[in-house]
Amino acid sequence: MKRITLISTGGTIASRWQGTGYAADAGGDTVLASAAVPDGLEVRVVDLFNINSSQMTSGRQLTLLRAVQDTLADPDVDGIVVTHGTDTLEESAFLVDLHHDDPRPVVFTGAQKPLGASDGDGPGNMYDALQVAATVRDLGVLIAFDGSVYAARGTVKTQTLAAQAFGDPSRPQALGKLGFGRVDIRRTPVRPDPLPVPKTADADLPRVDVVMHHSDADPTLFDAAIAAGARGVALVATGAGNATPAFADAVAAAVRGGVLVAVTSRVPAGPLAEIYTGGGAVDLVAAGAVLTGTLRAGQARIALLATLLADGDAELLRRLVTDPE
Repeated sequence: MKRITLISTGGTIASRWQGTGYAADAGGDTVLASAAVPDGLEVRVVDLFNINSSQMTSGRQLTLLRAVQDTLADPDVDGIVVTHGTDTLEESAFLVDLHHDDPRPVVFTGAQKPLGASDGDGPGNMYDALQVAATVRDLGVLIAFDGSVYAARGTVKTQTLAAQAFGDPSRPQALGKLGFGRVDIRRTPVRPDPLPVPKTADADLPRVDVVMHHSDADPTLFDAAIAAGARGVALVATGAGNATPAFADAVAAAVRGGVLVAVTSRVPAGPLAEIYTGGGAVDLVAAGAVLTGTLRAGQARIALLATLLADGDAELLRRLVTDPE
């Protein structure tokens, strides 16, 4: 008998009609009862939160990380499933993955349609996630959704409403597939060495902001983030990591002040690269920013947060964001 712990945090998979819209209000036992459970599994439920994932915070993500670590302290646990809203699932899964140092799997899943919908996808996703959690090892944190398995790193929400909600735009082929009672894993993701779980109190969490470049952008919002106390900023640049000379100057000033700056792109797929000057990635890197490879805004921000919580510097950030494959 395999023992799986289900950590429930809310999201659409736990959402019901509230009169004006849907909101998470169902506990983990109710969500689990909506799905079939694969044979040979015993599932224990931990109700951690019951929130829409747009309400996720860094403090809650750290609570989730610690709950995962506490659960895996029990040697009788074979794996973990985390039910989570899809809007910020990619961020929470990546944070847990950066600190995950156990061969047993942690599998995130959720739903695009609410609890009880006649054509709901939650029950199937739950079944698949339980099956993955009971089957694989040494793959880090995973996402099981719509019959596919993805590595946490690089996987983002790619569809607002469609059932096939997740993917890694830079690696179109999923890590694995599910079907007919089988979990077919096609490759092993390469991951950086895991970080220790931070002991930072929620009151001491560093502020980390995201600022986007666009045609008429100037550094006003970037500078405002620094003025508001941001210790890290993810700059969502254009193309392969390009902005303007004014942004390069603002980045240089921020770095001199001890702020970590990561540069990502608003383009869905592909790596960042030092190609252009005139405020492009060449100048941003010279100013002290770190390019984030194929990681996009949400996960670039999480890498900044994890670096700061580890009292790390640009070198640690570079290790966390450099594409290891």
